[in-house]
Amino acid sequence: MAGAIIENMSTRKLCIVGGILLVFQVIAFLVGGLIAPSPTTAVPYMSVKCIDVRKNHHKTKWLMPWGPNHCKKLKDFDEAVSRQIEANDIVFAVHIPLPSKEMSPWFQFMLFIMQLDIAFKMDNDLKENAEITLDVSLAYRDDMFDDWEEIAHAIEIRKLKCTFGSPKTVESEGRHYDCDFLPFMEIGSVAHKYYLINIRLPVNDRKGINVGIGEIKDIRLVGIHQNGGFTKVWFAMKTFLTPSILIIMVWYWRRITLMTRAPVLLEKVIFALGISMTFINIPVEWFSIGFDWTWMLLFGDIRQGIFYAMLLSFWIIFCGEHMMDQNERNRLSGYWKQVGPIAVGSFCLFIFDMCERGVQLKNPFYSIWTTEVGTELAMAFIIVAGICLCLYFLFLCFMVFQVFRNISGKQSSLPAMSKARRLHYEGLIFRFKFLMLITLACAAMTVIFFIVSQVTEGHWKWGDITIQVNSAFFTGIYGMWNLYVFALMFLYAPSHKNYGEDQSNGDLGVNSGEELQLTTTITHVDGPTEVYKLARKEAQE
Repeated sequence: MAGAIIENMSTRKLCIVGGILLVFQVIAFLVGGLIAPSPTTAVPYMSVKCIDVRKNHHKTKWLMPWGPNHCKKLKDFDEAVSRQIEANDIVFAVHIPLPSKEMSPWFQFMLFIMQLDIAFKMDNDLKENAEITLDVSLAYRDDMFDDWEEIAHAIEIRKLKCTFGSPKTVESEGRHYDCDFLPFMEIGSVAHKYYLINIRLPVNDRKGINVGIGEIKDIRLVGIHQNGGFTKVWFAMKTFLTPSILIIMVWYWRRITLMTRAPVLLEKVIFALGISMTFINIPVEWFSIGFDWTWMLLFGDIRQGIFYAMLLSFWIIFCGEHMMDQNERNRLSGYWKQVGPIAVGSFCLFIFDMCERGVQLKNPFYSIWTTEVGTELAMAFIIVAGICLCLYFLFLCFMVFQVFRNISGKQSSLPAMSKARRLHYEGLIFRFKFLMLITLACAAMTVIFFIVSQVTEGHWKWGDITIQVNSAFFTGIYGMWNLYVFALMFLYAPSHKNYGEDQSNGDLGVNSGEELQLTTTITHVDGPTEVYKLARKEAQE
């Protein structure tokens, strides 16, 4: 009777905890949907065609498109031809941001893509597989009257992928090609107020540089940066969640250290998952407001990669440790076949990220996709990672099937046990199924909200209320995985309660006052737990 009361109290507590976590989950979505603005903003920029007259004693090499010291401008290339200005003397200048505005460290990053306006001309057609060579420079300053300081300079090559929807005849001259956007620049911090981009298109007929690229009319850029309001909400969530996960981690590990045995594999993996979640949560981004840390994007990718690799490993080990008649339990080496693809896939994605964002720390104009070798290398890493992910999910689905089949078989042995212990083990099985259901729900919500955020306009309007779908996706999913880790450590912390029983358990060889744990695979220093003994007995029969 006492065991039934205890188990009922445990189930009631589980429902209460589940309800509290659900409330926090709803709050996480509402914070992003109702408080935070859209995560990012896209700003279009039209370059200004400047004349480089440095050979006529120009004072600076940086050409400003507007302002008190603006450059000498060209309206179009017809004017350049009439004034006998060579292509090498023309610079496309872009000032960031637009007039009367300032950039802010709260914007976190800047990503730029380029679009070329190329007109068809019979005597200057765009040849197949054409490549454009860009001589690009980036500078900054924090005052409108300061001198520009160079950040980066590079000569980059981009492949042109354009189509022409009309017949290439004299009547079609002047019509524009439909060209794909080109990756232009990515920088991982916005530490300065003003930025200046100068783009040159050097022409060399002898070397074939910028020959056969058609008649370029204009260069347009689209700059994407994080919204400052969203950044503040994001930092606030990180600042709140960091101590929350740290507290439950300390409590969880303290419960383990109070046991008379060493921690088992599942407990270690759950604790490692908590550490990886804390690694993501620690709001080091606050320092990016005062420091020019261009490596924050790469650092964020590494943190997320560690967490997801740990999460995938946990699911495999969690299922494996619940296969109660498995001989290789409580040993990480027993999972090398399943964890191996995770390690290989994570390593491939890490190398890909280092080849892209790692190089961009020195050259923000670099893109691995701009060359054939780089594209093939990037695709190879992504394909290998995809294959590893597919193998992982095949292993995971097979193990989940085995666990449920195993548990169904073991449930037939429960009626032979005393009522209190039967209720206790039914609770263990219920917790396993409950966690599997929560895991599937979290994964499904992540996929669903990602799809919704991609296919919607970014916000929903209900009367006077505007819900930012993309912001709700980021804050809600981020909060959800924090709550998932919190629930794991709460549910799977070792119990220190003794279930005293009036009835004997001699058939299982277990003392009535033996300490019971929440997980089904924990091994005592004095021997295995009752569930493992039960499983072994079934296997022998």
